[in-house]
Amino acid sequence: MMPARFTLYSRDYCHLCHDMINALESAQQIRSFEFKVVDVDASPELEARFGERVPLLMDGEREVFHYHFDEALLDDALQHREQDHPAKMA
Repeated sequence: MMPARFTLYSRDYCHLCHDMINALESAQQIRSFEFKVVDVDASPELEARFGERVPLLMDGEREVFHYHFDEALLDDALQHREQDHPAKMA
């Protein structure tokens, strides 16, 4: 099964965003997931959509958490993905 993929909406000058990236990278040491960082200031549309509500971790269009890393909510999101996409038996 492919690892879960999340999107982290962030800003370069945001210390909470840097903290979130560090926490997610640490969490990857014991969990199978990937994330990409998207700078909301790179697009007027994203800036208008998210405003100051960053960092924000999304699973597709579903919010996982914002502002602060939450290990329990990350685990819930990963479990939710496993239920939606169970491993296929060979």
